[in-house]
Amino acid sequence: MLSDALSDGWGFRPAWLSYQAVGFGSDHWLAVDSGGLKLFVTVDDLNEKLRDDADTTSAVFGRLDQAFASALSLRRDAGLDFVVAPLPATGGRVLRRLTDRYTLVVHPYLADCQSCQDGEFESSADRHAVLALLVRLHSAKATRPPADNFEIPGRAALLAAMRSTGEPWQAGPFGTRSRDLLARHAADLGVLLDAFDELAGRVRTKGGRMVITHGEPDAANVLKTPAGLVFVDWESALLAPPERDLWALAESDPGVLDAYSAATGTAIDTDALALYRMWYDLAEISLYLRWFRSSHDDTADAAEGWQNLQYFLRPAQRWPDLLARPAGGST
Repeated sequence: MLSDALSDGWGFRPAWLSYQAVGFGSDHWLAVDSGGLKLFVTVDDLNEKLRDDADTTSAVFGRLDQAFASALSLRRDAGLDFVVAPLPATGGRVLRRLTDRYTLVVHPYLADCQSCQDGEFESSADRHAVLALLVRLHSAKATRPPADNFEIPGRAALLAAMRSTGEPWQAGPFGTRSRDLLARHAADLGVLLDAFDELAGRVRTKGGRMVITHGEPDAANVLKTPAGLVFVDWESALLAPPERDLWALAESDPGVLDAYSAATGTAIDTDALALYRMWYDLAEISLYLRWFRSSHDDTADAAEGWQNLQYFLRPAQRWPDLLARPAGGST
């Protein structure tokens, strides 16, 4: 199916396809033709990106298509050479639907590139180099990606999980453990959700601050190439406040916030900064709880997901100012 889609859509006839076990959330292949030209091929499962029961795979496809089209425009129209944009197929579209459930996007293969070790930038200089690219991105004029709706994906399912901690979760090896972990932290998680709603309400009133954002400009998505740093994985691109791209950098180096304001003249909105850090925690919790309430197996992916859930589902430790405990109180 991939070979036929590459031939029909991109005029590229693979001599072979090799699965690449990299990343988390999409499937990737290296495609090579008879002349040695290489492409990086990504397949996404639309069902995995549904926001809630009312969402549809067609709506997910539309959002993905809009995000990737924005990336192409950033590189082609705005001249941002650090944007690793998808290669358009015949007719100019960047996203192809393989089936009702799966999509295909094609990128150039990057030779001689490397990511940072252990998902962390190696130095303050690297973080400030990334910041300089974000300054360029946030001022770029290009086709707009979808606008951020400030909603937590899978929120309805998350609330249902919080109500079901007294029921069996036996759809897989991590079900009962996840239920018990949630039961211990459900009250704090409710406080976190209320705090998120309050922040989102305040940030929504400041719509004039929206810029094109990558969404996850972390060390896993910023690669070092002989020509300099580049950003990959543009499926998360949104029109959003700039803090969406800044909060994680500021966790390691608060000085990037002053540097960003000095470079752009934009004052940092502390509400938006907290909102996006909180959104990330809640989105991760929602993802893993939905996974472990449904059928799953004892795989390396699931084991990593369980470790991640334990890291994020501890609101009192992650948000001590919001969930301060009296002396001697339990956590």
